[in-house]
Amino acid sequence: MDPTEENTNKTVDIYRDTWVRFLGYANEVGEAFRALVPVSMVWASYAVATVYVTADAVDKGKKAAVAHGENSGKTTRVAAAVVDTFVWQALASVAIPGFTINRVCAASLYVLGRATRWPLPVRKWTTTAIGLSTIPFIITPIDRSVDYLLDSSLRKVYGGGEKHE
Repeated sequence: MDPTEENTNKTVDIYRDTWVRFLGYANEVGEAFRALVPVSMVWASYAVATVYVTADAVDKGKKAAVAHGENSGKTTRVAAAVVDTFVWQALASVAIPGFTINRVCAASLYVLGRATRWPLPVRKWTTTAIGLSTIPFIITPIDRSVDYLLDSSLRKVYGGGEKHE
């Protein structure tokens, strides 16, 4: 098969294959900027990420409903797809990365305060830069860890369901 044909036949998942996916990282960016912006902006970044997670879960539920048609067990399969996607995204895109970036930034601000004589604005901007630069390094390990966690727990309850890809 011609590679161009393969690309045109593949369905694009707006929540995983387009720029929309970056909305799931909004809270990590918010946490990185916590030292510089009002806390309401940080919470707003969590709202953006939560809307993304919810929209992706609903989308996967709709796709599961179409895939299972009128087969018996359709409701269970749809529920499993929604729950799996929502829990995976909530952990891998919001809770764990948000906590991680928050702690990295808090620790770096503390260490910079103890180890340097830099003025507070410089320490805050440095902390933000450290937080932002940490994001690409934490994504894959967190994703794999959440896959392992769900494979070892929730996915056993409903027999695997739709695994996050």
